[in-house]
Amino acid sequence: MLIWIIASLFAFFVKGLCGFANTLVFTSILSLGNDNISISPVELLLGYPTNCIIAFRERKYIRAKICIPISVLVILGSIIGVLLLKKADGRIIKIACGFVLMVVACEMLFKREQKERRQNSRIILYLVGFLSGILCGLYGIGALLGAYFAGITEDSREFKANICVVFLVENTFRIILYVALGIMNLKVLKTFLLLVPFMLLGLFGGMRSSRMLNEKTVGKIVVVMILVSGAFLIATNI
Repeated sequence: MLIWIIASLFAFFVKGLCGFANTLVFTSILSLGNDNISISPVELLLGYPTNCIIAFRERKYIRAKICIPISVLVILGSIIGVLLLKKADGRIIKIACGFVLMVVACEMLFKREQKERRQNSRIILYLVGFLSGILCGLYGIGALLGAYFAGITEDSREFKANICVVFLVENTFRIILYVALGIMNLKVLKTFLLLVPFMLLGLFGGMRSSRMLNEKTVGKIVVVMILVSGAFLIATNI
């Protein structure tokens, strides 16, 4: 249980700090000794209240015109993903996603002016937005979604508010799916309840730390997490 506690603290500290990447951290810490079917439902239940907390705290920054379209794409992505997985190799899709993430992160990192990046990359952002919906629905991967929102939101508070609203939609859909498939069970619920205090400790620690950092620093952390996410996807699926 100690490793689960450590994973919860680190994963949700990152969540509080930059609004996403908790799945990446949680899974990467626990995947060496646990099956994904044991990790994912626990992380999903832990992530749900964190998205509620962040979205509520930053509620005045929620933009319907930003989060509603991508929420629709996430749901459609779940449906498209099921059909896609019947004919495509999931590993290849994840590797391709990893390369896309790294390219997008590098593009974000080396553009000096954020406004210039928005003006010059609008078509790319629409494409990334569509792919992020499919991949988030398929695998719960939020990094490409993070890249999309980083390109269309004005600051870290607007970023976190809107991405967490979309995650709430995706999480709700996935919880219903997991219950229907019997993946949610008593063991998952017991593990979730035991980890809630550590999740909250990590989350509020990360949220407090983010308030102490300036916008540029938080922006760089977001980019680094996207870059790390891409590298992780490639490394674990080659």
